Amino acid sequence: MPLSVEWGHCGLVILNQPNRANLHFKCKIAQNSGAMTERYIRRELETVLARAADQFPAVVLTGPRQSGKTTLLKHMFGRTHGYVSLEPPDVRAAASADPRGFLAMHAPPVIMDEVQYAPDLLPYIKERIDAHRSEAGQYLLTGSQNLLLMDRVTESLAGRTAMLRLLPLSWREAKGHAGIPLYWEDESATRMGEAIESAELWRSILLGGYPELVASPNRDATLWHAAYVQTYLERDVRSLRQVGDLASFQSFLRALAARNGQLLKLSELASDLGIAVNTAKGWLSVLEASFQVIVLRPYFANVGKRLVRTPKVYFTDTGTLCYLVGLRDASHAVAGPMGGALFETAVLMEIVKTFVHRGQEPPVYFWRTSTGSEVDIVVDTGGRLVPIEVKLSATPHPPMAKGILGLRAALGDLVAPGYVVHPGDSRLPLGPNATSLPFSAL
Repeated sequence: MPLSVEWGHCGLVILNQPNRANLHFKCKIAQNSGAMTERYIRRELETVLARAADQFPAVVLTGPRQSGKTTLLKHMFGRTHGYVSLEPPDVRAAASADPRGFLAMHAPPVIMDEVQYAPDLLPYIKERIDAHRSEAGQYLLTGSQNLLLMDRVTESLAGRTAMLRLLPLSWREAKGHAGIPLYWEDESATRMGEAIESAELWRSILLGGYPELVASPNRDATLWHAAYVQTYLERDVRSLRQVGDLASFQSFLRALAARNGQLLKLSELASDLGIAVNTAKGWLSVLEASFQVIVLRPYFANVGKRLVRTPKVYFTDTGTLCYLVGLRDASHAVAGPMGGALFETAVLMEIVKTFVHRGQEPPVYFWRTSTGSEVDIVVDTGGRLVPIEVKLSATPHPPMAKGILGLRAALGDLVAPGYVVHPGDSRLPLGPNATSLPFSAL
């Protein structure tokens, strides 16, 4: 069957194929010579998205702006579903003025993009779904704002919809290894692969994972992220919560970026910025709801040690983080004071994205005692805890596994063998139940 190609809003070429399970993104990448070459980037969410569309009357796909939601849905369902975007004001007004007429004009099966702009449509979508409850995949909805959308979906479409999230590309997706288990899930299925050159790793961290930048790595990442942040401020922030002073919110955003990977002490941050603590809490919820940050919570167990209960905050995209803290060059990023936090964010988000793109809530935490003993990342596998330390040095040595051994001493056999993830290429034992693991093997 001949393939049809069309442009998606993220600047990717979409390749339609009849077999959903093996769909790929087709990206055009500009070369220095000016010629264009093409490669495929498979999204790990494709399998669970296809399954959800086969089992639920509606699917809601959320995620940050430009993460590829529209491109993915058009790519997988463009031949079987209609399409309408609710972002243009005139379309929004038509949907609001006559919801039933609008839905009759855009009858299912249909992709409805940016549905958060017309949340009043959801009760009428429910009405149409209930008239044909046994039909799966009627409405495929996207949204860039989790907080308001989740509230309205829970209210209107409970039991009728699957909720999925699409984050920016993971390293494994960008490198064509989507679907490979995490290292501790199946060591035999995860090959070491080629070592990552330090320059390549840090260029990728500086660039981030948004598909448009990954597809065109020669674009000016600073200009792209500047435009992205401005669009985010003007559209998402204003509509999620009444932020009267965007300049103050942007200062909060940059101050939070400087504290990426640190214990989140909102009272200190609010004091530094001269804002109320409740304002800081509200603004943090805005960032979480729009998928710009995740809050990593500490792991608690019934042990005698006094554990730190303060969470940490991480930005979901390393490129956005680099832009916000003023890093424009890869060499400055790795050698500067944010180097460790940037690499830790890259490792954490690789794990988080893998779970999210399986349709699962990421079971990730950190562990820290009041005396300072700490493990950067703890993955709860359901039976045991996998401890992960992240080190910027490409030459791992046994003292780097101290936190892993401390967690094992505290929790015993509940703790599985742990890993010290580093940017080098060696996989070596660092002591009992601790191994160094290259980022490329993660």
